[in-house]
Amino acid sequence: MFSATRHRIAALALGVCFILPAQAKNQPYGEIANTQARHIATVFPGRMTGSPAEMLSADYIRQQFAEMGYQSDIRTFHSRYIYTSRNKTKNWHNVTGSTVIAAHEGSADEQIIIMAHLDTYAPMSDTDTDNNLGGLTLQGMDDNAAGLGVMLELAERMKDIPTKYGIRFIATSGEEEGKLGAENLLKRMSAKEKKNTLLVINLDNLIVGDKLYFNSGQSTPGTVRKLTRDRALAIARSHGVYATSNPGGNPAYPRGTGCCNDGEVFDKAGIPVLYVEATNWALGKKDGYQQRAKSKAFPDGISWHNVMLDNQQHIDSALPQRIEHRSRDVVKVMLPLVKELAKTNKA
Repeated sequence: MFSATRHRIAALALGVCFILPAQAKNQPYGEIANTQARHIATVFPGRMTGSPAEMLSADYIRQQFAEMGYQSDIRTFHSRYIYTSRNKTKNWHNVTGSTVIAAHEGSADEQIIIMAHLDTYAPMSDTDTDNNLGGLTLQGMDDNAAGLGVMLELAERMKDIPTKYGIRFIATSGEEEGKLGAENLLKRMSAKEKKNTLLVINLDNLIVGDKLYFNSGQSTPGTVRKLTRDRALAIARSHGVYATSNPGGNPAYPRGTGCCNDGEVFDKAGIPVLYVEATNWALGKKDGYQQRAKSKAFPDGISWHNVMLDNQQHIDSALPQRIEHRSRDVVKVMLPLVKELAKTNKA
């Protein structure tokens, strides 16, 4: 009998109202993603876990899936994180998050999860607040409205395509407080569901970073890495999209692997992961944290969680057309990859 890992390798190897659904086939790649990202970022700023904006954005995403014809629902979960006051006092802050799940059923039991977090950073200390990190006005265009936009475009373009393997489109919450939603999702999966999950694709921070990266989970078997990460890079080359993988400059993050977001929860559970992100693994501590060279527009080389930097207006000014171009590039790679992995013969 196959082990869970060998089962996944064998399965994958076999098949190497806001948006009007009728328009998808006629829209250029990335246009849906760009439009959705801008809508989510500007209409629902401050999507902190458990906030009204988070709940409203979750319901909006659920409605988008429903209009595409997917079965979609919202699962709430209860968790908490530590808040540090100015006097160094630490207190637990309780939150109720919202995870949105939409199902594209396949003819087999196996599934692929495509995931992007919907929450924005919640200040975890008075110092965070003083430094304009997180809060009610943070748009989170890069982190992570753009990831949601790509996920919604993939769902729109895949909705009428029969596949052998099911696809679960999941918008998580609580990522910014320590991957709370992803942990709850994994906890609620049965042993059979875990075994039948061939791959988790995590979309996060796709815009501001210098380069587009496709990285594997550290526990992802080599054969699966070839079918996912390496295949994504090959598709990118065929479409003239520049993309790469972590060069492995930091021993803690081996060559070709990623980390440090919702995907890591599944990686640690032994489920194959493909990380899709934009950053620069050659800078700073070479841990993927520094997204780009330091500049006047991005003084620390990052936009993470910063109200003044991670918003539509600033990114459009500092990086003209970047949101449109990166959305297009990610969709151009991910759509054919998902079609291959889910096993469909349609182009």
